Amino acid sequence: MDFLARQRSLQRQLASSAIDTLLLSHLPNIHYLCGFTGSAGFFVVEESGSVFFTDVRYDTQAHEEVKAAKIVIARKSVLEALAVWFGSRQKKAKRPAIGIEADHLTVGERKKLLDLLPSGVRLKNAPALVEQARQVKEEDELRLIGAAVKLGATLFDRALEVLRPGVKESEVAAEMEYAARRAGASEMSFPTIVASGARSALPHGRASEQEIAPGGFVVCDFGVILAGYCSDQTRTVWLGAAGREARSAYEAVKAAQLAAIAAVRPGATVGEVDAAARKVLRKEGLARYFTHSTGHGVGLEVHEAPRVAAGQNEVLQPGMVITIEPGVYFPGKWGIRIEDMVAVREGGCEVLTPTDKDFLAV
Repeated sequence: MDFLARQRSLQRQLASSAIDTLLLSHLPNIHYLCGFTGSAGFFVVEESGSVFFTDVRYDTQAHEEVKAAKIVIARKSVLEALAVWFGSRQKKAKRPAIGIEADHLTVGERKKLLDLLPSGVRLKNAPALVEQARQVKEEDELRLIGAAVKLGATLFDRALEVLRPGVKESEVAAEMEYAARRAGASEMSFPTIVASGARSALPHGRASEQEIAPGGFVVCDFGVILAGYCSDQTRTVWLGAAGREARSAYEAVKAAQLAAIAAVRPGATVGEVDAAARKVLRKEGLARYFTHSTGHGVGLEVHEAPRVAAGQNEVLQPGMVITIEPGVYFPGKWGIRIEDMVAVREGGCEVLTPTDKDFLAV
């Protein structure tokens, strides 16, 4: 990854903004800019350069991972080290304001930092410049995402091996997560969802101690983190002999998903992609049962910009990676969701998820 190029791009944006200094506290953004993968640190970007701050626990790791930035190891409080550094820079600043990530710097951290800073220095909410840059993936990132998707897809094979009546949802999830770690994943993108029967109508129904019974859908939503990048996939299967109603609803969701994928291309808005899925479900009389957005961006985080939803006007660009995951949910009965990851390409899109999505009864 060209971390220096990423930092320089951000510095150019700062040069045309009302912010001299940007303080980053969101770890995925820090990872994106300098390569640090630890769990504690701050990253400061100015027009003249960048500095990474962390504590003594990460001394060795920071010097191994951080690229294109000076490193400061705080012997006590990292916030105190930041305040001292900012204080030494105050006279050089054209504007005594520090841009912060308002959605990520905690209230406590903000208050403590203000108490430590010299009088006259202000903290100012900065636009989400790094999140905006992260939406468009570089080719190296696309390769890493593709590897994560392929690894994640193998977990569904493991789910099918253990999925049977009487097995607990949590047991299926555990087998999938164990397979992920054995295959090289560093962790799961999120707690694995295995929701069966009436619980399949819960869009985010975590795997429970409920035993899986025949005669219902089982929603499996899962993903892995590999080399820092996430995958996200959902498949829904029927356990036992399926009737016409279940098959018809499943085919409607599949058609909606395929329509949304067909709408993914450079220049289209995410709202148009969402509308393509809803149009199909509306025609089938199922639109009111589709209760969430059609998808979201995926990269260093499993949920990141852009949000693929009604009323959203973000324009798709080559290099963006999004999920397409329409679903229908009948409370107290069952639910269906089908999810793939899709990369926006110059000529349209590439479906990254390799798993078949035809109706499957097990």
